[in-house]
Amino acid sequence: MRLLHTMLRVGDMDRSIAFYTEVLGMTLLRRKDYPEGKFTLAFVGYGDEAHNSVLELTHNWGVDGYELGTGYGHIALEVEDVYKACEDIRSRGGKITREPGPMKHGTSILAFIEDPDGYKVELLSPKRAD
Repeated sequence: MRLLHTMLRVGDMDRSIAFYTEVLGMTLLRRKDYPEGKFTLAFVGYGDEAHNSVLELTHNWGVDGYELGTGYGHIALEVEDVYKACEDIRSRGGKITREPGPMKHGTSILAFIEDPDGYKVELLSPKRAD
């Protein structure tokens, strides 16, 4: 078994694709409209689906926002330099919700950003001790 993808419901597909591709540097792998079901799916990631886990973005037509609830946590991305990644993300219009620095009660360097729908994305250094 392997993890294929994580699905996120999004309010505006074009805005979300722009965020994940232009701000976070992912590639749009595929996108398809399903007129009979009134939804669109798009898959984004850092590599092909045959060898990498990806994100499935789902837009239900006529729905422009969702309540995230209390069960969702975050998506985690490993970046070479958390401080530099935050600078780059901020320069491309990304929203930093927790500035880079050591984890509370730990030493791993991390930061949090937010996508256009309010989903949290954690940035982590490859050198983690916690």
